[in-house]
Amino acid sequence: MSNPLVVSISNLAAYTPQETIELVSRSGVKRGNMRPDKVFLSAVSAGCLLGFGCGVSLCAMTAPWYAENAPGLVKLFGAGVFPLGLVLVVLTGADLFTATTMFTLTAALQGRLPIRKMLLHWFLCYFGNLAGSLFVMSIIMGYGGVFDADPYKEVAINFATKKQIAPAVHQIFVKAIGCNWLVCLAVFLGIQAKDLASKVIGMWWPIFAFVVLGLEHVVANMFYMSLAIWLKTPDLTVGLYIWKGIIPATIGNIIGGGMFVGVYYWYMYLAMEDPVKVDGVAYQGPVVDSHMHWPSHKREAPMDEESRVESAPVSVPASVIAK
Repeated sequence: MSNPLVVSISNLAAYTPQETIELVSRSGVKRGNMRPDKVFLSAVSAGCLLGFGCGVSLCAMTAPWYAENAPGLVKLFGAGVFPLGLVLVVLTGADLFTATTMFTLTAALQGRLPIRKMLLHWFLCYFGNLAGSLFVMSIIMGYGGVFDADPYKEVAINFATKKQIAPAVHQIFVKAIGCNWLVCLAVFLGIQAKDLASKVIGMWWPIFAFVVLGLEHVVANMFYMSLAIWLKTPDLTVGLYIWKGIIPATIGNIIGGGMFVGVYYWYMYLAMEDPVKVDGVAYQGPVVDSHMHWPSHKREAPMDEESRVESAPVSVPASVIAK
């Protein structure tokens, strides 16, 4: 007699972890083969949407009495609304640098995306995210005067001081690893779920956790630190932000998302395994000649040169909203 307490994931409205990382790989192929102009515009959109989440989070943390007497509650206020930004990014299919480290690296490891395309995608996403963050910060929040008056201005300045000026470089680096570990797990759960409500709920909690813990997200900081510089935060300069904030946070985010999520789940479920079908459909996209991937029991047949260039369509179920 079967145990009624044991629930198989196949009975739930969700993909298995193996199917999910397969979908991550397929999505990485689609992203890596997009036209550069579309990648950049998609990344600008992601930077804008995440910027709105950052702005809402700062406003939610503007509670002076609680900040002095119950700082933990203030973190909960901000963390409770910040996931709005990432949910908007994922559900609209925009390209976020921190998430693409998981998508495209998994595709490259599986031998489906050239390394040069992966790196180009990272480059375009990074600066597209920066452009979007700066647009929302300067035009919407800056010229809009959203944080011009206290206590909102004071909260934005104090937040940046605690995140950028007070910590040491190594602290920012290790917190960035933990941050994108959780962010990419959130995206992973969003892909794993098959219905919209489950996607939102699955993504919300890992993002909530990284904000409560005060971890470092390089794209979110593009908004926070730029706003703080706009508001003339003492001792915070562009140069300081670049060497102490952008560089360690970027490297840490790549390790956290690419290695701790992308490489780990690829190795556990795809490396040296038989090809995975999702909803009964096998992978039908391009395969590249690369020494980066491990051989599976049944290698996906390499395509001819013309097919590689044209990038055959990749089968991704419609229920996977994140491209």
